[in-house]
Amino acid sequence: MTATATVLPDIPGRFLDIHVLQSVPYANLNRDDTNSVKTVQYGNCERTRVSSQCWKRAVRRYFQHTLGGKALRTRRFGQSVEHVLRDERDWPADLARRAGQHLAAGSSIKADPPSENDPAWSTNAMVYIPDSAIAELAQIAETHREVLENAKDMKKGGKSVLPQADIDAVLRSRNGVINLFGRMLAEIDNAGVDGAVQVAHALTTHGTDVETDYFAAVDDITEAWRDTTGSAHLGSNEFSAGVFYRYATLDLADLLRNIGGDLPAARTLTAAFAEAFVLSLPEAKKTSTAPHTIPDLVQISVRTDRPLSYAAAFEEPVDAARNGGFAQPSRHALSQYAQAAGRLLGRRGTRHAGWAGVDDKDLPGLGTRADSFDELITEAVTAALGKETP
Repeated sequence: MTATATVLPDIPGRFLDIHVLQSVPYANLNRDDTNSVKTVQYGNCERTRVSSQCWKRAVRRYFQHTLGGKALRTRRFGQSVEHVLRDERDWPADLARRAGQHLAAGSSIKADPPSENDPAWSTNAMVYIPDSAIAELAQIAETHREVLENAKDMKKGGKSVLPQADIDAVLRSRNGVINLFGRMLAEIDNAGVDGAVQVAHALTTHGTDVETDYFAAVDDITEAWRDTTGSAHLGSNEFSAGVFYRYATLDLADLLRNIGGDLPAARTLTAAFAEAFVLSLPEAKKTSTAPHTIPDLVQISVRTDRPLSYAAAFEEPVDAARNGGFAQPSRHALSQYAQAAGRLLGRRGTRHAGWAGVDDKDLPGLGTRADSFDELITEAVTAALGKETP
């Protein structure tokens, strides 16, 4: 029997492009393997960079906090189920551990026994599942408790006594954040999800210098007794500061395909993603830098043909204003480039454009001004997906 394809609703727009300019003070939002600030050469100029993976994680965490529907990335779901069975459902510790082992080894992904680096049975590939999947896997163990009581502990190469199809079905489940960002899971049929969100690496609109901060930690007892000199600890960290251009696009057709054409859900997910992208911030070094700014400018475009990044506005690095500062020149550079791109493309593709920011004056080329980020997002979602029906 041939599966029937989901009929997707007709929507006015296809891509929701989000452009953000954000001034970030002394910080290191995203470090490399040596704890150094990440950089990129662009326009023959070194810029500070924050990877898309780093900012996407911040977006996911913000999204999950505001909308719920948490998702887990883990290779240790079996151990998580073990804790649920033992601590919440009063299973004997040995039986709960055996259930976790058989669940971990029972899916199509397969699993390896504990090692020096991993204290529990863990799957050979990391899974990305809704938080609710742990309870569903625990229920599989409940259903087959008698079988587990009569089974032996798992050994390498052994066969699980639990039904593979049932475990795979749970690992195949998804929620809003997975439908937005996608999932790679080749080991289970039909478990992969094409992400509807694309996020660019953030980079400063101007050249930056990385600064090394040397620090010393004082031993309080040494300081009080004054019986010796020197610090208890010496170290150094790298930091930079600048105005970042951030860009993301949401393919609404892909999102609707992932959620089976559910238009009300698409509105909710689109608005929540836009808010999360605008207001999220990576948290590296937050206790020592507290760089909790908000964007200076956000522009959202709804396009019908293809996504359009404005990163090329900053291929030539922005010069500081006469009185100092890169924020205002960056906003004007973005506006000028958007206006030029619109002129080159004509009326092709653009259905809606709007912006909100700190400027008192209008910025030609960015569309209609909104008073707040909330208003900006609401107008863009309506333009992209149509008005809600009563």
